[in-house]
Amino acid sequence: MKKIKIKKVLILGAGTMGLQIGLQCAAWGFEVTIYDPFEQALEQAGKQLKKLADSLAGHKRVSREQADAATGRIRLSSDPKSAGRDADLINESVPEDPKLKQAVFAQFNEICPGHTIFTTNSSTLVPSMIAEGTGRPDRFAALHFHDLLLTNVVDIMPHPGTSKQTLEDIRGFCGAIEQFPIELKKEQHGYVFNTMLSELLGSALTLASKEVASVEDIDRAWMGIMKTFVGPFGIMDSIGLETVCKVTDYWAGVKNDPQGKANAAFLKKRLKKGELGVKTGKGFYQYPNAAFLSPEFMDGIR
Repeated sequence: MKKIKIKKVLILGAGTMGLQIGLQCAAWGFEVTIYDPFEQALEQAGKQLKKLADSLAGHKRVSREQADAATGRIRLSSDPKSAGRDADLINESVPEDPKLKQAVFAQFNEICPGHTIFTTNSSTLVPSMIAEGTGRPDRFAALHFHDLLLTNVVDIMPHPGTSKQTLEDIRGFCGAIEQFPIELKKEQHGYVFNTMLSELLGSALTLASKEVASVEDIDRAWMGIMKTFVGPFGIMDSIGLETVCKVTDYWAGVKNDPQGKANAAFLKKRLKKGELGVKTGKGFYQYPNAAFLSPEFMDGIR
């Protein structure tokens, strides 16, 4: 397959991760379209773009000049044909449901040029669960980003049908947006970091749902012993509790795991109250001044 020069990037999903990824690409000179079928999501995204760009610059992930220029290279769209007709690479951040992801990719397979590379930002699914539904399995792989305010580590996970040229193009793209790729040798639910993180978050949820200890004390245990600035429940707030709940609920169903189902039910109580984490100003903690950020939270622990 002829080597592709990626210039135009399409982000599917205008949530927090979609916006972060879009801004990172735009900061390094790519033309970016962020697509979402829901106008309300796009309206909210438009309000968040400048704030997120400021955060990227504030965390020194990009320069002030790059952040300012990035917002001018991004357009928001609810029109799939307009969004996809000239995309060179797609990165998808829609809910963690393989059937939904397949349906979204199938829609864009009919719209996008033949050379377009499809990638998923899925946190827990492996690409072989989605590949055939994309209509272009040879030009499909997982390209998973972490919190771009904190790290430049990105995961590349091919499936057995991913072509060598596609992998080469994705590697080159990662370099062009200043992301360090961790390339998996085989498919693994949760990649490398998330495999470890999911065990931590699942254990924390089990302790809380069984009322073994309070949310705050579970976080204090982790923070105090591991010397981190945030604990598992603070991490969940940052990820978004609806995402954590969907992942927890999905795998509880797949494994028929009673404790996993109880953990999902524990999270759903927050969701019903609209407490989704940092994005809504309240999750397990109140934001922006979360209790765990205060020195008093760890009083007496050295």
